Amino acid sequence: LEISNLSEKDILVLRLDLTDRSSHEAATNSVLKHFGKIDVLVNNGGRSQRSLFVDTNLDVYSAIIELNYLGTISLTKHVLNHMIQRKKGKIVTVSSVMGIMGAPLASGYCASKHALQGFFNSLRTELTDYPEISIINICPGPVQSQIIQNVFTENLSKSIENSGDQSHKMPTDRCVRLTLVSTANDLKEAWISDHPYLAVCYLWQYAPTWAWWLMNRMGKRRIQNFKSGV
Repeated sequence: LEISNLSEKDILVLRLDLTDRSSHEAATNSVLKHFGKIDVLVNNGGRSQRSLFVDTNLDVYSAIIELNYLGTISLTKHVLNHMIQRKKGKIVTVSSVMGIMGAPLASGYCASKHALQGFFNSLRTELTDYPEISIINICPGPVQSQIIQNVFTENLSKSIENSGDQSHKMPTDRCVRLTLVSTANDLKEAWISDHPYLAVCYLWQYAPTWAWWLMNRMGKRRIQNFKSGV
C-alpha cells in the first residue's frame, strides 16, 4: 500500500485449501462479490517431493495429485466459468521444468506437473471460441523458496531432514518478474530457469536420447548424495 496506488478495498486475502475442493466455489464467489470480476487466476499452490519410488507409500502419490493437480483444476473450473461469461481472462499456472522432463527422487511431483501440462494444453484447445481467455503455463527451474523445506518424503508424516544450500537457485523476484512479463505477453508456455537447467530443457525437447543419457548420469550421483544425506 505504501509504494503503490492501491487502497484497502483493492486487496482481499482469503484462506484457501486446495485439497478442500468443496470450498472453491464459495471462495470464488467471495472474490467476485468484493471485486465484481476476476481478470487473472495464478495457480501457484503445490508441494514437491524428495524420495525414491521404491521407498514411498502410495498415499504420498495420492496426496501429491490431490494437491498439485486436482486442487488446481478444481479452482480453475470455478474461475473459468466466470471468465467464459465475460469472454475474457488469463489463467496462469505455475508448472515446472519437471513438467517437461523426468528427474530422480521426484517421480510423483513430475507426474503431477506433467498432468497439469497435459490438462492446460488440452483446455486451451477447448477455448478457441474465446480468444481473449489466455492459458499460460509457467515452467520454472530451481527458485529460491520454501518448497524444499515442505516437500513430501516417503511417508506423509515425515519431513525432510536436510534442505541443502539454496543460494545457487534463481532469486524469487527475478522469477516473479519473468512470470509477469510472460503473463502480460500472453505466452502459452515459458521456461524460466538459469543454466544448466535451461539447457537440459532444450535437450529434453530436441534431443531426448542425449537427455536420458545425461539424466541417468546426473541421477545416479543425485541418488547417492540423497542416500548420504547431502
